[in-house]
Amino acid sequence: MNLSPTTQNETILARELKAQYASIRDEVLTAVNAVLDSQHFILGPQVQALEKEVPAYLKCGLGVGVASGTDALILALRACGIGPGDEVLCPSFTYVATADSVSLLGATPVFVDIEPKTFTMDVTKIEERITPRTRAIIPVHLYGQSADMDAILEIARRGNLRVIEDNAQAIGSTYKGKSVSTIGDIGCLSFFPSKNLGAYGDGGMVVTNSEDLAKRLRSLRAHGSVKKYFSEEQGWNSRLDEIQAAILRVKLRHLDSWSEGRRANAARYDALLETIRGVVTPVVADWGTHVFHQYTIRVPRRDHVQRVLAEHGIASTVYYPWPIHLQPIYKALTHKRGDFPETERACEESLSLPIYPELTESQMNRVADALADALRA
Repeated sequence: MNLSPTTQNETILARELKAQYASIRDEVLTAVNAVLDSQHFILGPQVQALEKEVPAYLKCGLGVGVASGTDALILALRACGIGPGDEVLCPSFTYVATADSVSLLGATPVFVDIEPKTFTMDVTKIEERITPRTRAIIPVHLYGQSADMDAILEIARRGNLRVIEDNAQAIGSTYKGKSVSTIGDIGCLSFFPSKNLGAYGDGGMVVTNSEDLAKRLRSLRAHGSVKKYFSEEQGWNSRLDEIQAAILRVKLRHLDSWSEGRRANAARYDALLETIRGVVTPVVADWGTHVFHQYTIRVPRRDHVQRVLAEHGIASTVYYPWPIHLQPIYKALTHKRGDFPETERACEESLSLPIYPELTESQMNRVADALADALRA
């Protein structure tokens, strides 16, 4: 069918945070007002409580709140001893913060291609990228689904490598019954507002089962100091603030129901899109649960399809249009097109559709109809 133009249709947003806020508004305002009444804004009782509640949710030992997901990666790498001259394996198909966090410590990111069905690190390509300088692997749990952690852990064990999980997009997902971010040495969470568990500003957390790593992380987030005004090493000013922690504590109580809503919408999309020629819907690996931070399809002529969707008032997003290895930031690594073919193909074909829990069936029908029109054209 041919759809009516956008002037006759309500815009379907790529992300709908207002509807979520409306459902928890009273809880959030009560929590924020309690912080304002307390006048305790830095590393107070709300952060301390969240540092217990998030690990409890993940069935992990310890949590350390930090200022952002990027800081979580940087501090985790430093706590694991990564520094100048070291190499760290990571995918090129991810947000640049994964690789940039390695570079900011003077180490070198070494890219690994992805497995095309899950968009996560291809475990069959890891060992060929290991050198005597390799110190760690950063698997990225992309779009809400885990990487193949057993294979990664076995490779890391043989090479005496640290495993630092980038779990910015998959809180609540599992791998063989275990919560992702609790499987490697250390896990890194982002609370960026658009995440499944998002703050109303920036924020992050590092989780681990190691008392030694947690102690080091608490020092690193506070200028390398364990006790006030006494620094033992160079560190950062990277602290999750009380207001964000209070908001996240409210949202954490709703996270499972929101994840169920995302999974239900993903199943509806699967049914709606299965007969549309040219659409490849997301694959859910048999090793765990998916929380659908994104519902990412593959389509031919992706940019054309995205334009047609926009003409009909449907927002979509490309995560990610350029592979990290071909961006100017890593020109010195002298990578060329074709070095990581699955990564490059994903950058040309992937398109993320609206997937938030508040999405209605009628809205999803509109998305499917518009997608069918775009591909017929």
